[in-house]
Amino acid sequence: MAQSLQGKKVAALVAKGFEQVELLKPRKALEDAGAIVEVISPEQGGSVRGWDMTDWGDDVDVDVQLNDAKPEEYDALLLPGGVKNPDILRTIPRAVQFVRDFFDAGKPIAAICHGPWTMVEADIVRGLHVTSWPSLKTDLTNAGANWTDEQVVVDRGIVTSRKPDDIPAFNDKMIEEFTEGQHGGAGKREPSRQTRAAGASTGTARSTSSR
Repeated sequence: MAQSLQGKKVAALVAKGFEQVELLKPRKALEDAGAIVEVISPEQGGSVRGWDMTDWGDDVDVDVQLNDAKPEEYDALLLPGGVKNPDILRTIPRAVQFVRDFFDAGKPIAAICHGPWTMVEADIVRGLHVTSWPSLKTDLTNAGANWTDEQVVVDRGIVTSRKPDDIPAFNDKMIEEFTEGQHGGAGKREPSRQTRAAGASTGTARSTSSR
């Protein structure tokens, strides 16, 4: 894969119980593309335990403790899933604000499976086209999102996917959006270049998907 993300710094925000494959595979794809990925977590002790499909998985090193993490030092945000992980994060005001800060700055965000739960708490899905693990459909819809059952959806720099099987498509779109960089700022997110080139001259973004 081309080193399209050389010099970019990505924050991967996780709590205990993150779906292991949804952190490790996207992280590897980002690093292979040249990015520096730092694991951010509220967990103390220097590591955070993952969930491996049906049981507890491995401990992953925490690069920066959440209380010390500064959104302005990162170019993009990765939100892995796992049921327990986002359910913990959305109860921590600093984690919710961390996510909100990326959105407000127009920085790209990639969330997979249950990852968008934290985005709901941060109130950043209103008007966005998204997908997720099916059980989040009602929560996302109630929060104002336009939910669809597709393997990957992109809207204004926000990349979402449904499950581990979608990771290859998720990784491709994540790298594409992270390479493109900032989508507006100061609370205004602009459609991606791909969307604008497709004729979205009215300013209304549409979702794009890989099949």
